[in-house]
Amino acid sequence: MAAAARRLLLAGATGLVGRAVLTQLAGRMAAGQPRGQVWALLRRPPDTSLENALAQADGHVLVSAGLGPPLRLPTVDDALIALGTTIAVAGTHEAFRAVDLDAVLAIARAARDAGAKRLAVVSALGADANASVFYNRVKGQMEDAVSALGFDSLVIARPSLLAGDRAALGQPARPGERWALRLLRPVQGLLPISVRPIEATAVARTLLLALDEGLPGRQVLPSAELARRGTP
Repeated sequence: MAAAARRLLLAGATGLVGRAVLTQLAGRMAAGQPRGQVWALLRRPPDTSLENALAQADGHVLVSAGLGPPLRLPTVDDALIALGTTIAVAGTHEAFRAVDLDAVLAIARAARDAGAKRLAVVSALGADANASVFYNRVKGQMEDAVSALGFDSLVIARPSLLAGDRAALGQPARPGERWALRLLRPVQGLLPISVRPIEATAVARTLLLALDEGLPGRQVLPSAELARRGTP
């Protein structure tokens, strides 16, 4: 099937990377290069801003009150999962794990059962299933779990601190992230590209291109590679 006709499941459309994915797809449509239908999996009906973004990207809405199993999805070719929270926002370690591991895995399984052969998923810098840091350990466990599902092509993004306007998307405030971005902004150009904050648009662009390419096996893209590939 031609890349332009591929059907994409998008989980995390309300977040920085997910919304950037929709913007990228809308740009393709405006340029006469549509990728195909997009199914956005949401926990609640979209607000006006998200509705407009979906309309511009030939997007359709799937609403599931919970993101755990069982999920029934339409037939798709590819899946892009950009779900993620922080322990501070989630409130407890268990609530964080429920989103960043359990929900991601449930959606990946449902996408595979719905026909997806290619999966792109957003993880984090430092992900390691054996890490002593809980956040990194959960991200690493998620990577291992989705790697075992048998997708023909799997792309794992490990961005550093994501830069973007969360308030404009109606997302919960992340004070620690906001202060880190403020403190790093004056010296950002001096930081190694491997750890400097990265724009969500660069992550989105790289993941869509990787899905289009569909290289067999598992690719892990560190933040430096995401920045390199995602810069127009």
